[in-house]
Amino acid sequence: MWSRNLGNLLISPLRPHELVMALCIWSVMRLSVGMIPVALAAFLIFEFNLLNLGLWLVVFFAMLVLTSWSLGLIAAGVMLRYGLGAEELAWSLAFLLLPLTCVYYPLSALPGWLQYVALALPPTHVFEGMRAILLEHRFDPGDLWWAFGLNVFYLAVGYGVFRWLLSRARDNGSLLQLGE
Repeated sequence: MWSRNLGNLLISPLRPHELVMALCIWSVMRLSVGMIPVALAAFLIFEFNLLNLGLWLVVFFAMLVLTSWSLGLIAAGVMLRYGLGAEELAWSLAFLLLPLTCVYYPLSALPGWLQYVALALPPTHVFEGMRAILLEHRFDPGDLWWAFGLNVFYLAVGYGVFRWLLSRARDNGSLLQLGE
């Protein structure tokens, strides 16, 4: 979007699901470029081996990637429809949800009514599951399955919103005018 080449891409026979798959593959590549050097540096500098934490933490991390895809699809759709001026949504969406996902504290620290809202978000289950592994040395498959099920739902919603906003952008002719 920022290279101003989206108009050329979308007049090609590229289908929306192909664009989404390319964006997902690109995100995994960028994540690898960022995470592999950090994991190596943590091992070399601090002798911290990320692989010693177990395979379940890798699976939980994959659940976070799926959540980011669903949020990213919605943010990308909004930017396609309303232009790069809506870029703030991409940055603020995660920060608005961050306090509810129990990143820094357990779910029990939230007020009772807010716990229900937090449980509707996949990262809450991910971080609760990671806490159980790291602090209690036990794996709770329920957290993983809840995160997976919610991610499937939110990915479907994110893809639907992305397709709808893309079609609206095509109908309004705003794709070729994508700019600040």
